[in-house]
Amino acid sequence: MHLSAPPVRPAAGLRGTWLLRMLLRQLSRGSLRVVLPSGAWIEHRAGADGPQAVLLLHRSRALRRLLTGGDLGFAQAYLDGDWSSPDPVALIGLAAANSAALEARFSGLAPLRLWRRLRHRRRDNTPRGSRRNIAFHYDLGNAFYRLWLDESMTYSAARALPPGGSLEAAQRDKRARVIELLHLEPGASVLEIGCGWGALACDMAGQGARVTGITLSREQLAWAREAAGPAPIELRLQDYRAVVGRFERIVSIEMIEAVGAAYWPAYFAMLGRSLAPGGRIVLQAITIREDRFESYRRRPDFIQTCIFPGGMLPTATIIAAQAQAAGLRVVECETFGAGYADTLAAWRERFEASLDAVRALGLPERFIRMWRYYLCYCEAGFRDGVIDVGLYVMEAGR
Repeated sequence: MHLSAPPVRPAAGLRGTWLLRMLLRQLSRGSLRVVLPSGAWIEHRAGADGPQAVLLLHRSRALRRLLTGGDLGFAQAYLDGDWSSPDPVALIGLAAANSAALEARFSGLAPLRLWRRLRHRRRDNTPRGSRRNIAFHYDLGNAFYRLWLDESMTYSAARALPPGGSLEAAQRDKRARVIELLHLEPGASVLEIGCGWGALACDMAGQGARVTGITLSREQLAWAREAAGPAPIELRLQDYRAVVGRFERIVSIEMIEAVGAAYWPAYFAMLGRSLAPGGRIVLQAITIREDRFESYRRRPDFIQTCIFPGGMLPTATIIAAQAQAAGLRVVECETFGAGYADTLAAWRERFEASLDAVRALGLPERFIRMWRYYLCYCEAGFRDGVIDVGLYVMEAGR
């Protein structure tokens, strides 16, 4: 049934069809077919190209939650089983392609938006808050992450994942490129901020570097220490603000996203004072598109609310400005958003193949839906270009 057809009858099993029609009228790109609880369907095809998506409504309250809670309310409706989709990436991508109109009409009730902003601020990344926020995500347990990450436990984007290529090979290639950009030399002192499960630290030590890695995750630290074995790597449970001394090389892979906007100056100041003369820094950073930053800053999204409390993505312009304020300059940048989309798709495939093992860990179905939505949400963002990822090479400013 297209929009030009007669209205859906109440027998179709959906109350408040006006909400559905209001939703469809906001779409200027792509197409959306909505299948109602009765099995009847309604479809809208926009004039401009865009994602082609299908929404399966299981409960009519999904639309009410979109109206009152905006995109976050709609995400939470998915977690509660109110709707599903045969291709959530396409559906979320359709929303991203029509974001301006959808946000204007479905931004949620003002009191709810205010409450979410206040809640997000309570998750501030003070030294104590950072430990709590990092534990919320990374201390879910190594047994969980090892089910769907590659063998090296690399939890960041590969630069590219060629058809038929393995995730393991793609992650090795990315780590090798980071080392290449660092201009790493045997004997060089290296600080890794947010060392994760230790794969990059081990690779750098294997090339003769003297590596110090810091993390706030106890689970990651335990794994990394075991992975390092007798290698000359010093691994610490330490906040970046507590770092002392200077290092010839500094590397930080997808850690800036957990710093928080209020602490970006402190983070870059630490980079500046910790870099030895003639040294190099490589940051792998996820960024948000410049024209989306203000809306994103005002409205905590699904990731900030459910996955990474206290998180905040910078823009590429913010990275350059913060670096300059700390006496640094960006001398090279490589972006590879498509590589992250493919990495996320590979993680999701592995996650779905491991659901029996995930359930055996005692993780509930709502958690499984949340993690699936998280992986789809991020993949859609990278495919649409709302977010990007890059390797930013920095040196002392001149």
